[in-house]
Amino acid sequence: MTITLDWYGCATYRLTINGLVVFLDTYMDRPDASPAVGMTTGDVAEADFALVGHAHWDHLAGADVIANRTGATVIASHESARVLRERGVAEEQLWTAQGGERFRLNDDVTVRVYPSLHSCIWTRAAAPGKPVFGDYGTTENEKLERLNARRAARGEAFYAGMANSSSTGGPLDFLIETPEGTILFQDSMGYWTGLYAHLNPDVALLAAAGRGNIDGEPIQGSVEDFIVRECELLRPRRVILGHHDNFAGIEGAPDITDLTPVLDELDRVTPGVEVVPMELGGRVTLW
Repeated sequence: MTITLDWYGCATYRLTINGLVVFLDTYMDRPDASPAVGMTTGDVAEADFALVGHAHWDHLAGADVIANRTGATVIASHESARVLRERGVAEEQLWTAQGGERFRLNDDVTVRVYPSLHSCIWTRAAAPGKPVFGDYGTTENEKLERLNARRAARGEAFYAGMANSSSTGGPLDFLIETPEGTILFQDSMGYWTGLYAHLNPDVALLAAAGRGNIDGEPIQGSVEDFIVRECELLRPRRVILGHHDNFAGIEGAPDITDLTPVLDELDRVTPGVEVVPMELGGRVTLW
C-alpha cells in the first residue's frame, strides 16, 4: 500500500492512500502576497473526503468548493458544517463530529475524531526561539473581549466572502488508521494532555505557529517547548510540521518561518523522533 502526503501551505495537506484522496483542511486560495503552493481549490478534480480541524477561514475555506466540485464528504464540526451548508454543500456530504466518533472511509481506512484546542490567538505570541510568559488564568469572556478588539482594529480582511466563522466551532484532531500505520492530524497548536498521552501515532502532523494551548492555558515558554512536550506525550515515529508559512500574505513576513529552534530542541530532547521536512507544494511518501 502506497501512502503519500502533499503540503499546500498552512495546515492543508492532501493524503492519498492507494487511490483514496483525503484533504486535511482545504485552504489553498491565498492572497497574492503569500508564497505559491502549486494548487488552488479550482484545480482539485478528485477528492473523496476532507477532514477540517476547525471553522476559521485558514482551515475551512475551500471545503465548499472542493465538496461541490468533486462530491467529497466533509468531516468537520457542527459549526463548520453550518457554514458549508449555507454555501450549498449537500447535507449528505456533511458528516459532523465533536470528538469521540469513528468513521469508515473505505474498507481499509478509518478515522477517529478527538476534541482538541485552538492556539491562544487572544494573547501574545512569538516566533520559535522566543519564549512568552503570562496571561495564565484568563477567563473566556476576557479572551473574547481581546479577540473582538483585534478584529475591530483589523477591519475588512481579504478573506471576506470565504467559508469562515468567528468561532472555532470546537477544534478537532483526527487519527487516521491505515493498514500501514496511524497518522495524527492537528491543525492548531493545542491539545489535551490526557488524550495525547494515549494516542501514540506513527506519524504526527503538528502545527508550528502561534502560542500553544495546553489543557486550556497558554504555554509558558516557546513554540519549541510546546512541540517537544506534545512529542513526549505522543511518542510518534515521525513528525511533519506545518502552519508556519506566510499563509495570510503579511507584508514583510518570511515565506517560511525559521523552525531551527524547534528542530534543535526536538533533536536534543526526543532524538528518536524523525522530523520529515516538507516544501510548499511538495510531496513525501509515508509508506
